Amino acid sequence: MPFPRPVADLAPNTFAFETTPLVRPTGFREYDARWWYGHPGSDVPPEINLMGVTALGLGLGTLLHERGVGSDIVTGHDFRGYSAAIKMALVTGLTAAGCRVHDVGLAVSPMVYFAQFDLDVASVAVVTASHNENGWTGVKMGCERPLTFGPDEMSRLRDIVLDGAWQERTGGAYRFVDGVADRYRADLAGEPLTRKLRVVVATGNGTAGAFAPEVLEAIGCEVIRLHTDLDHTFPHHNPNPEDLAMLHAVADAVRDGGADLGLAFDGDGDRCGVIDNTGREIFADKVGVMLARSLAREHASPRFVVDVKSTCLYAADPELQRLGVTTDYWKTGHSYIKRRVAETGALAGFEKSGHYFFNAPLGRGYDDALVSAIAVCRMMDAAEARTMADLYDDLPQTWGSPTMSAACTDEHKYEVAGRAREAFEAMQAAGEPVAGHAISDLVTVNGVRVITDDGTWGLVRASSNKPELVVVVESPVSEARMRDMFEAVDRTMREAGDVGGYNQTI
Repeated sequence: MPFPRPVADLAPNTFAFETTPLVRPTGFREYDARWWYGHPGSDVPPEINLMGVTALGLGLGTLLHERGVGSDIVTGHDFRGYSAAIKMALVTGLTAAGCRVHDVGLAVSPMVYFAQFDLDVASVAVVTASHNENGWTGVKMGCERPLTFGPDEMSRLRDIVLDGAWQERTGGAYRFVDGVADRYRADLAGEPLTRKLRVVVATGNGTAGAFAPEVLEAIGCEVIRLHTDLDHTFPHHNPNPEDLAMLHAVADAVRDGGADLGLAFDGDGDRCGVIDNTGREIFADKVGVMLARSLAREHASPRFVVDVKSTCLYAADPELQRLGVTTDYWKTGHSYIKRRVAETGALAGFEKSGHYFFNAPLGRGYDDALVSAIAVCRMMDAAEARTMADLYDDLPQTWGSPTMSAACTDEHKYEVAGRAREAFEAMQAAGEPVAGHAISDLVTVNGVRVITDDGTWGLVRASSNKPELVVVVESPVSEARMRDMFEAVDRTMREAGDVGGYNQTI
C-alpha cells in the first residue's frame, strides 16, 4: 500500500493525526522549509506531524533522483527536544525513496555542510528551526554544494510532496557517521592568533554551545562562556543575534568581564552577532563593512554581495571606495546570497541577519558563524593594539534600526509587501516625497527599499521563514530622519494590508 498523500489540516490528539501525513503548504518557504510543530502547552495547532516529515523525506528523495545528483545525502539535527525524532522521520522517507543517508548526528548547520565535503556527498538536509522559537521545526536542503535550495527547487519539492507524487525505490540505506564533529572543529582552528583576545561567547543555550567555545579557545582566545550549556528550553532568551534581548545580555557580560568583544551565535550556528569592548551592540551589516575594509586591504579590488536590509555604507563608505571595492545589493536570504556569491565570484557575502559567506581562500562558500567569528578575531589580530570600538568608530556614522518584524500571515504577507512596493512606485511617479524628501531610487529586487535624496532609506519585505513583514530603516543624516522614515514606511505598509504588531521597534 503506498504512503498516504498529505493533508493541510488535522486536529491534534486524534486518530487521524497519528495515521495521516499533515503538511501545511505555507511551510515551503523561498529557500528552506519551516513549520510550527508545536510543544506541550501550546494552543497553536501544528502545521506538520511526523508522518508529514516522512512525506517530506519521500519528496526530497524523489527530487534528488529527478535532478540526477545521486542517492547519497548527509543529515544532522539541531539541539531541540524534538529534532532527533523529526530527523529520523525524515530519514525514513529518504530511505524509502532509495537514498543512502549519512547521519552526522547533533550538529550546527555548517558542520553538516562541511560533511558534504568531508564525506564527498552532494546533497544535504539539516533538521533545524534556526533562530525560530521553540515549537518550530524545519529543514535546510541542497544538492549542489555549497549551495542550498532556492525558490525553484522549493516549489518543485512542494508540488511533489503535496501531490503525493514521490517514487518509492529500493536501495535505501542508513549509517551513522562518527568523528565528523572532531574533524569540523580541527578544520576551523587554523593558525593561532598573535594577539590574546578576551572574548564573551554566547550561544543562548543552542547548538553552537557544543562547538564555539572550544574552537575559539583553539585559536588562542580567552573565552568567557555565557549560556553555552545546551538546554533546548532556551531559558534565558531565544538564540538569535538579531534580537535585542540576546545582544543586551552579551553587552552586559562584555562590560562585566572586561572583554575585548562579544560574539553571539544563533540556534543552529550559522549566524554571529558582535558586541564591541564598550558593550555597544554592532549590527551585523556594520560588522560586515568592517570586515570588508580589512579584507580589501589584503585582496585587491574585491567584490562583495550584501542583502537589501544592509547599511548604505557598503556603497557609500569612502574607505571601501578608495580600496576599489565593488558591492552588489541582492535578495535577503541565505540561499540567495550564497548563490550570488558563488555566481559572481565574490570574496564574501554579508547579510544584516549575521549570515556571512566566505569564498576561497577564506571559506567554502557556505554560511558558518564560527568562520565569521574567526574572521572577526583575525581582523582584530591584524589591527594590533586597536580595539573593536576603534574600528567601529572609524566608520562613517549612520543611524539604523534593528530588523523589525511585524506580524502578517503567510497567506497575505507577499501581497501586502507587493502593495507597499506599488504605493512607493506610484509616489515616485507622481513626484511625491517620502518623509519630507524626494525619492531618489527604489530597489525592488526583494520587497521595496525606498531611498530619498539625503541617503535615508527604508525597507519593507515579506519574511521568507515566518509569518511576518520585515522593516529596516537607516539614515546617514540623523536619528530624527531615521524615525521619520520608519513612520513613513510603517504607515505605507499598514495602508497596504492587515499587519499586526512588531517583535521589536525603535
